[in-house]
Amino acid sequence: MSFSPLDGISYEHERPGTNVAACEIAEEEPRLRAISDQSAGTSPDVPGKWSRKQELGHLIDSATNNRVRIAKAATEGQYAGPSYDPVAWVELGGYAGMSWSVLIDLWKMLNEALGVALDRVPPRRLEAECRIGDAQPATLRFVIEDYILHMQHHLDHILGRERMTEYPSAAARK
Repeated sequence: MSFSPLDGISYEHERPGTNVAACEIAEEEPRLRAISDQSAGTSPDVPGKWSRKQELGHLIDSATNNRVRIAKAATEGQYAGPSYDPVAWVELGGYAGMSWSVLIDLWKMLNEALGVALDRVPPRRLEAECRIGDAQPATLRFVIEDYILHMQHHLDHILGRERMTEYPSAAARK
């Protein structure tokens, strides 16, 4: 039996993440909007840590990168491409100076569009091989599931939850 990072999470579709992603957006958007722009822009006192705006910007960058990975694996039967430097992307994105509301809107729209694409991934393509940077090859299913859990991990942090969602690619970096 293979490990699935979303074991124990039920969803209606054969394709991992479609219903889960929609639920994440619906549940978390109002919680994000309850945070003030000023609070979201406050940088932690720890050097190298992101503000909430920057962390949500990181999720925007993650959605952008993963959309390409998912689309290529789903349409071409494989994906091979670079990883990316999240710190450099967040800095380049200028998220710290953007409106919190605009960042939430962008995160929501990108993930809604990604959810539509996830719904259309042919089930036979879920086992497509994905090579991201120097990491070990993974299936498209794993990439999708890891993306969802990565998003929830960061949302847990942004929202100040005591318990943080774990995800496989984070464990690999420890």
